[in-house]
Amino acid sequence: MVFMTKTFYKYQGTGNDFVVFDNRQLDFDKNNASFINRLCDRKYGIGADGLLLLEDSATTDFTMVYFNADGTLGSMCGNGGRCIVAFASFLGIVDTDTQFEAFDGLHKATITNGIVSLQMKNINNVEIHKDHIFLDTGSPHHVQCVDNVSDFDVDSIGRKIRYGAPYFETGANINFVQVLSENTFKVRTYERGVEAETLSCGTGVTAVAIAMHATQQTSHNEISLHTEGGVLQVRFVNQGSNYNDVFLVGPAVQVFSGTIDIDKNV
Repeated sequence: MVFMTKTFYKYQGTGNDFVVFDNRQLDFDKNNASFINRLCDRKYGIGADGLLLLEDSATTDFTMVYFNADGTLGSMCGNGGRCIVAFASFLGIVDTDTQFEAFDGLHKATITNGIVSLQMKNINNVEIHKDHIFLDTGSPHHVQCVDNVSDFDVDSIGRKIRYGAPYFETGANINFVQVLSENTFKVRTYERGVEAETLSCGTGVTAVAIAMHATQQTSHNEISLHTEGGVLQVRFVNQGSNYNDVFLVGPAVQVFSGTIDIDKNV
């Protein structure tokens, strides 16, 4: 066996945690889904909701590559985006302002005293159904209001909706929302790829903020979202059915770092 020693970093954004690698040398095997899954395993690996790679970009400061905890290539991850901005700052790649590439295109961000403000994609399609709202904020999201989200069975009901019609195997992230005040909502999210509830979902709270505005649950364009892992802010500019200049704001923290020996033949 031939081993390669790699340094990893553990980051979290409101409890949504990630294993992070500097992959500017392109020596991480992105096709080894079982290895990524093992790294994210909380009993047999480092433990995380997902894995992030920071890579070089020809046109921006860096590229973000995100994998779900099951090892599959993920779509956009809002909290992951905030964490990788903090990581790029730690590496000295960026100062306070940055632009980077991700699954859903270009993102601008700023970081000040550990608080990351991340620009999300513009939204021009919000599907309002009888019992839920659907929209894509870089990842697909189902948003559903409930009376008491603290006591709600997120895992079992979220899993049933995630695998049911109209989502089936492709799936969606399932958000359950309770109104706390005119501009404050409590959110719990079942995430596809993790296949369980996470403490926080960045694209999820972004979807909730826009969904609540689109359904006139709020008239505010700066909204506070309380998750199991902490509080996030979402702000946007609304013009008719379009939501532009959408920003996700909250802390991103490096928890610890370490090294791992990777078998290059596996």
